[in-house]
Amino acid sequence: MKNDRLYVIAITFVATLGGLLFGYDTAVISGAEKSIQSYLVESQGLSSLVHGLTTSSALIGCIIGGLLSGILASVLGRKKTLLIAATLFFISALGSGYPEFLFFEKGNPTTGLLLMFNFYRIIGGIGVGLASAVSPMYIGEIAPANIRGQLVSLNQFAIIFGMLVVYFVNWGIASGQPLEWINEIGWRRMFFSETIPAGLFGILLFFVPETPRYLALSGKDDEAFEILKKINGVERATLIMNDIKKSVHHHSAKLFSFGKLVILIGVLLSIFQQFVGINVALYYAPRIFESMGAAKDASLMQTVIMGLVNVIFTVVAIFTVDKWGRKPLLIVGSAGMAIGMFAISALAFMKIIGVGTLIFIIIYTASFMMSWGPITWVLISEIFPNKIRGKAVAIAVAAQWAANYLISSTYPAMMEFSGGFTYGFYGLMSVISLLFVWKMVPETKGKTLEEMEQLWERKP
Repeated sequence: MKNDRLYVIAITFVATLGGLLFGYDTAVISGAEKSIQSYLVESQGLSSLVHGLTTSSALIGCIIGGLLSGILASVLGRKKTLLIAATLFFISALGSGYPEFLFFEKGNPTTGLLLMFNFYRIIGGIGVGLASAVSPMYIGEIAPANIRGQLVSLNQFAIIFGMLVVYFVNWGIASGQPLEWINEIGWRRMFFSETIPAGLFGILLFFVPETPRYLALSGKDDEAFEILKKINGVERATLIMNDIKKSVHHHSAKLFSFGKLVILIGVLLSIFQQFVGINVALYYAPRIFESMGAAKDASLMQTVIMGLVNVIFTVVAIFTVDKWGRKPLLIVGSAGMAIGMFAISALAFMKIIGVGTLIFIIIYTASFMMSWGPITWVLISEIFPNKIRGKAVAIAVAAQWAANYLISSTYPAMMEFSGGFTYGFYGLMSVISLLFVWKMVPETKGKTLEEMEQLWERKP
């Protein structure tokens, strides 16, 4: 059994590199965004709106990747879709760091160059959208039911770890360097650094199997059984294989074959995960800390500290998700996020900026990382029946990235209107998310994916 567990963990590790790149690609902009503003936006006299759209442009690709993920995962398989994502990450890292490639003169920022930079960021975003949907789907379909929550939560740990790594990389590149060098060369190195994990991900994917659920959907029962046997042992694998065969008697089904409720819950989980405002704290972290009076180096270092808090509390989720269940963690997390955001809102209205603000940002992010960060992905990977999983996950993930884009791109304008109002809105969303989980979300702890399907079949 020990070898079986190691086999599952090894496969999961490779799949979670997709999560690491998800975090790396989305957070690399946090260290580079002010240099991009100086080099590509302000140098041409363009507005802060253009800067906001440029900072968030990868999210357009994330929406596209999320929508494509269901089609590609169903047609090509989970593994090949992740290989496509790895390739896109690599291309984006090179292109974002050197957008002048082939068409433009280096050192001469133009509108065309700005568009090309955004194009490469969108390419990376498509990779993120694919990985964000398919990495947890892959792990969910491989993992035994009793540790599925832990293993899918590892994907969130990888996302946060990827963000933490890039915070250190960005800080290391910028530390001690003059602002002119950072604005001219430093930001390029930040993007180039992503080629290393992207290349490693692509190589290691050649050594992992396709998921048994997808193989069964494709009529490759013998291959599926062999993988299940390695993971679960013969007796358990036989039972799971029988359940899979019953649930995939037909290759696929219409999206609403199991009712609209399961789709609605998946989409709302995704939307609330973003509407509570977490990515504002992640994307704009250095700027938020600078607004609190920290210098450039200090703000990047405070971002690293916040990244460490994120990692610690994601580990809390990993060790509790299969013991306490999904619902209790989500409810506790929503309550903690509401406390953090309402306190930040009150401090903003009173124009008090200092250590108290940092403490409540940490309370807020810690609450998110032990709950909505990993648990949303766990639930999205397991609540949908086998026959509609690819389509349903794609819709939920696309909704998540659309919500992410809306929240991230409107943040600067909302802050210009009122910081207190902005953080108060995120606090209100945290309260509503708590009520939503309490009333609508089913507990999935310890259930096989096929048992979850039976739950929806009984729903009116």
